[in-house]
Amino acid sequence: MTTMIDTLLAQGGNGTDDAQTGAVVAPLYFSTAYRHPGLGESTGFDYARLSTPTRQVLEEQLARLEHGVQGFATSSGMAAIDLVFATLLKTGDHFLTSDDLYGGTFRYFDDLVVHSGVSYTACRDLDDFLTQIRPETKLIWLETPSNPTMKITDIQALSTAVKAVRPDIIIAVDNTFLTPIFQQPLTLGADVVVHSATKYLGGHNDILAGAVVTNQAALAEQLAASLVTRGQILDPFSAWLLLRSLKTLHLRMARHHENGQFLADALKTVPGVTKVLYAGVGGMVSFYLADGYDVDRFLKGLTIGLFAESLGGPETLITIPAVQTHHDMSQAQRDALGISDQLVRLSAGLEDKTDLLQDLVQAIEGAKK
Repeated sequence: MTTMIDTLLAQGGNGTDDAQTGAVVAPLYFSTAYRHPGLGESTGFDYARLSTPTRQVLEEQLARLEHGVQGFATSSGMAAIDLVFATLLKTGDHFLTSDDLYGGTFRYFDDLVVHSGVSYTACRDLDDFLTQIRPETKLIWLETPSNPTMKITDIQALSTAVKAVRPDIIIAVDNTFLTPIFQQPLTLGADVVVHSATKYLGGHNDILAGAVVTNQAALAEQLAASLVTRGQILDPFSAWLLLRSLKTLHLRMARHHENGQFLADALKTVPGVTKVLYAGVGGMVSFYLADGYDVDRFLKGLTIGLFAESLGGPETLITIPAVQTHHDMSQAQRDALGISDQLVRLSAGLEDKTDLLQDLVQAIEGAKK
């Protein structure tokens, strides 16, 4: 029987304690150590860095949602990225990446170049990816839709084209913006999917977490060994909270999408907005304020939207990428990507959409110089 994703989410963790108590909600285990029945014997749990009952339930759920063979819950989204790169690349290796990414990811990549002897090339489109492949290229990193300009990469087309010439190249996709509700990269040809679970998967702005899922058994074995060694695991309480949050992911993403689509359409006709960037799906919207509008005054004029550096929670959050998420990039890099000082990134929350639009309109009106 095929189980739909809504059912998988709502039933996540159910039945995991049937043998002991029959608890409907998966129990939370804080223990860092587990007693051995005897010499050379184990209950399956030995030490919390290796595995915990709570984290195991979460990781199994993550794997099911992304159609993988194994999932890994990490202490942050950046820890999830590091798990992939530290596991799969070594000195002298090369990788390709989308040219528009979360600024912290580029910061991490530049750190790899300096400290690990790894090189990378940022690519614009499919033809660019294919042209830039070298003998030492081991991995391709995609972020789609991209942060903050909502650039779309066709995962299936890229995977098919790359695997035709280099089947050994690993394709990894950051699926933070769309989640498995709207996009399942492993079904489109990718080998690894990554999330900043702090965002939509957690969904409440109260969990710092990351996730990695693969559909390749050999990769899963490598990632598992690396995670045990590096110790970037998610703590039991955060794992339990994330498992709980996933139960409503489908409901929350439907509202995020409804609000995001509504605001993206409405903002196109708002005086003071020169351009709207939207991927056509999900709750992330970016837009440009006209040069005659003061960004700081706009932010201070908001009464519902919050000026904060995150996304994917119930509250609508507003970010200015040029001074927050992408401030480490050079001015030339930001200019090339269209990340100007007037670019506003909006994470549409769960509020009433007309209230959100009215708040944005009045704040934009008040920002006119």
